[in-house]
Amino acid sequence: MMEAEGMRMVEREIEIRTADGVAGGFVYRPEGAGTWPGVLHLTDIGGIRPAYHEMARRVAGAGFVVLMPNVFYRTAKPPVMTRGSGGEEEFRKRFAELTDPLTPESIARDAKAYVDCLAGLEQVGPPGRFGVVGYCYTGGFALRVAAACPDRIAVAASFHGGGLATEAATSPHLLLPQIRARLYFGHAVKDRSMPEEAIHRLETALADWGGEWESEVYEGAYHSWTASDSPLYNGAQAERAFEKLVALLHTLR
Repeated sequence: MMEAEGMRMVEREIEIRTADGVAGGFVYRPEGAGTWPGVLHLTDIGGIRPAYHEMARRVAGAGFVVLMPNVFYRTAKPPVMTRGSGGEEEFRKRFAELTDPLTPESIARDAKAYVDCLAGLEQVGPPGRFGVVGYCYTGGFALRVAAACPDRIAVAASFHGGGLATEAATSPHLLLPQIRARLYFGHAVKDRSMPEEAIHRLETALADWGGEWESEVYEGAYHSWTASDSPLYNGAQAERAFEKLVALLHTLR
């Protein structure tokens, strides 16, 4: 039993059956009887680790049932990557090992399995209105979840998400016509994975889409600023990101 944001919580490790195998993961929820809105919490490329347990617990402590799957289950169990080990070449190699199996098709299959798992938790309610949040690499993953499960994902958020709007035919922003969720994007400054021109491309597509959305740059916050184990962690802006996320998730009630 733990406490976060003033609420006592229960957390447990689970296995999630997918079309392609078994993904490990964790569930966090407030202690006691009752139901709470369900949230799919996706890690950055570093995978499940203490910093992300901390983040997921805070969200659960704000009154939600949180499912955090190992999205890289096809390649490795946590820890999937050790921060600071090796150089840039080693990082790129490991990044490819972790992400190459995550094609748009495989992500869509996983999305449905994760949402089915979340829906099957007895403490989750109301049914059919879930949230998803992704960080860095999984910012685009969050959009793909919202597109794969449009009748079930009501809100989706991305913080310092990379590659959200590229010129590739598989760019996540091209999925907007399939999405019915309310969207939020919190961008980093000087982010090579999401430069100013990409933000502009995304916001132009969002305006044409016509759904409910917000996109903003967090001044002074660099890529990975929300993770407490990042060298670029920005406590003040991480707190603002958390408050933005919780406000968005409260619309699920």
